[in-house]
Amino acid sequence: MKLVERNDVTKKPLPGRVIQLVTGQSGAVSQSDVITMGFARYSAESGPMEPHHHVEEIVYILESKDGYVRHGGFGKEPNELGQRIVLRPGMILHFPAFEWHVFEYEEGGCVDIIFYYSDPGVYTSNFKKE
Repeated sequence: MKLVERNDVTKKPLPGRVIQLVTGQSGAVSQSDVITMGFARYSAESGPMEPHHHVEEIVYILESKDGYVRHGGFGKEPNELGQRIVLRPGMILHFPAFEWHVFEYEEGGCVDIIFYYSDPGVYTSNFKKE
């Protein structure tokens, strides 16, 4: 068993978010051949996020201050992402493989999540699987 506190996981700034990758092919705490898990924070610190898609994902909302998600479409380009869904701590989101989605927030807001992928290489392939 490995034990770590979130505060001890390296923060990696990316466009639209700050990632703390716990496990996966390049996990800070543990290498894995079967899963990617980590934390992501969306706020003014990292700027707005662009809609994106990748392998199937489970997200648990830790914190949301005036935050929301939009989702929809499975093509090569994002279609209309639909209405805002206001996020609350404790919500669990499941994004099917390659569904477009984006986390957003109002001025002064933020969204903080735990994410899980069944693919250990999501964050070693330019953060997207095509």
